[in-house]
Order: sequence, then C-alpha cells, then structure tokens
Amino acid sequence: MQNEPLALYIHWPFCLAKCPYCDFNSHVRDTIPQARFAKALRAELAHDAARLGRRKLTSIFFGGGTPSLMAPETVAALIEDAKALFDAAPELEITLEANPTSVEAGRLHQFRQAGVNRVSLGIQALDDRALAFLGREHSAAQARAALETARGLFPRLTFDLIYARPEQSLVAWREELTTALQLADDHLSLYQLTIEPGTRFEALYRKGAFTLPDDDTAATLYEATTDLTHAHGMAAYEVSNYARPGSESQHNLTYWRYADYLGIGPGAHGRLSFGNALVATRRHRAPEPWAERVERTGTGQTQEEELTPHDRAQEMLLMGLRVYEGINLSRFYARTGIRLEDAVDQSVLAQALQEGYLNLSAQTLRATPEGRLRLEALLAALVL
Repeated sequence: MQNEPLALYIHWPFCLAKCPYCDFNSHVRDTIPQARFAKALRAELAHDAARLGRRKLTSIFFGGGTPSLMAPETVAALIEDAKALFDAAPELEITLEANPTSVEAGRLHQFRQAGVNRVSLGIQALDDRALAFLGREHSAAQARAALETARGLFPRLTFDLIYARPEQSLVAWREELTTALQLADDHLSLYQLTIEPGTRFEALYRKGAFTLPDDDTAATLYEATTDLTHAHGMAAYEVSNYARPGSESQHNLTYWRYADYLGIGPGAHGRLSFGNALVATRRHRAPEPWAERVERTGTGQTQEEELTPHDRAQEMLLMGLRVYEGINLSRFYARTGIRLEDAVDQSVLAQALQEGYLNLSAQTLRATPEGRLRLEALLAALVL
C-alpha cells in the first residue's frame, strides 16, 4: 500500500453564520485570524509531507467551514506548497467550496488566479423562502449571479441543493431541479435534508416546529431526482452526486474508493498508508487549540490509530457501496487483507442479491439503484 497516491483535504473552520442543519466542524468568529491560520496550515502541511515523502498528489480540496472566507493569497500559498512537497499529477484537481454571497463571489477571480480549477458553490435552494428556512446568507438572485460568474472562470463547476424539505411537493422539486439542471455545468450534489444530532434543526424538529416528508415521499423525490438528472445527461455515480461522464469529483472518489488522503486543519481526518499499515488520523477540532498545537509541535494531530483488517473492511464496505461502480474484490483484499465474502453476513448478502438490492460478479460487489435507496438499512444489516 506504500505506493498509494494521495488526496489532500484542507479544512478552513470559519463561517459567517452557523446553518441550522449543519453538523460540520465550523465556527463563527467576528474576526478571523487570517495570518495565524495561514501560517499554521502551511506549517502542518510541511510537517506531514516530511513524514509521507513524495507521494503522487491527485487532488486538493479546500473545505469547511467556509473556505471562500480564506484570503486568496493563503489558498495560493497552500497550493504552491502542496505542489512543491508532493509530485502533483498533471491533471491535479483543485476544488474550493464557496458560498454565493456577494462578498465571497467577488473573490472568485482571485481564487481562480490562485490555482483553483474547480469550485463547489453552496447554493442549497433556488427559492428565497427555502433559503431563509435553511439559514442561508444569500438570495436566489445572488446564487444565479454567482453561478454565472463561476461558469466563466472555472473549467469545472458544481453546486449543492438540499431537497425533501418541509412541505416540499414532488411538483415543486421537479421544477426547482429542472431549473438547477439548466444552470448546471457538469456536476451536481443533491442531498436529502436530514436531522443531525446537535444541530439547531434537531431542537426545532423535536419541538414539532416542522416536519419532514415521510419515507415514501422521500423515496419518490429521490427517484425523480435520478430520472431528471439522467435525462439531462448526468449519471448518479454516488448516492447524492450526479455528473456527466468524466466529470466526477476525483477527490470525493478517493474517499469512496478507500484510497489515501491527508487531512490538515482543525478537526480534519485522514487515512494514510505506511508500508502495510493503514492509519486513521484526526486533528484537534477547536480552531485556536489546534493552532496552538501546530505552533508548539508542527501538527495539530491528536489521534493516530492503526486500523485492523476488520476496521478496514468495515470502512471500505461503508464507503464503497455508495458509488455506482461498487467495490472491486481484488482491491478489497489488497486494501484490507480480508476476502469480501468474509466481511459480510452471508445470509443478508444472499437475501440482498435475491431481492435485487446488490449485484455480485467475479470482480465487483455493487448496490443497485433499489439498494442505494435503502443503503443505510442495508449496510447496517450486511456489514459484520
């Protein structure tokens, strides 16, 4: 596994406001200490690169938080550092998440000049009422303007929408998604609204402040999503991600294919190969303590654990069955040391195959569209 290529995730933890549905590691600050965190991110990247050696670098992803609040010169410096410290692939994918507020959209030109070649816009809805419910800081008009600007700047563009919102009908979602597909370029991320623990939405939901569509309605919305995107030339290559052939997110495929990735910044996770060992890494979640650790030791890492073959098999199954291509059986054995048939409940596997939720060939195990619709329950029963 020592020759595994590498993806790099860089976490910027700051936001203008905390969205009520968000359980990500994000923090609202009146003043963002740009210089301190730029220096700490560069130091942590250099620290880990010295340990990893000159791996082939296939992608860089600036996530958050709201990385479009980063100073563009920080983005440029981190890209330059990464290219110097690793062997950058000629087709290196460099993604930055951005929100379509006027302030952040105004920086898109600078992010393109910094080296970003793929932007991911957090649109979330194309309706002002829905945007207010979701706690977003932009309007539908700003979203459209940001998309138009981004399309003229970046070779690749994607944006997010959240559906299965309270009282959202099938007709309304089909209209909104049709509009989105007319605005899209080659990729969309379309997520069903879920209630995550510890969020403001969880408290409101428990109080009965709003309800979500029932399971049958949510399934109908999902099926309509797949049908409309397919008609527009976008395949559902992952449960919530749709792309034209060749435009899939290479960085996210690294996660789903259970390849190596380095995560730096507050709360970032990683999976890294050293010889035949695979280790899970984690950084301190809180921004300021993370920065203090980096300033003292060169890294904000708080945890490193060598994963057992069983751990690897569980993780690879949970990630790999999310994607249309499924799990290659030979790679599964090479990555985990366990045959796939020894990592699953055989009776559940047989039933899932019979009912058409999974397909198993000599080379691949993958979920069918019906299986992906029930993936959470299927995985809970299948994975040992």
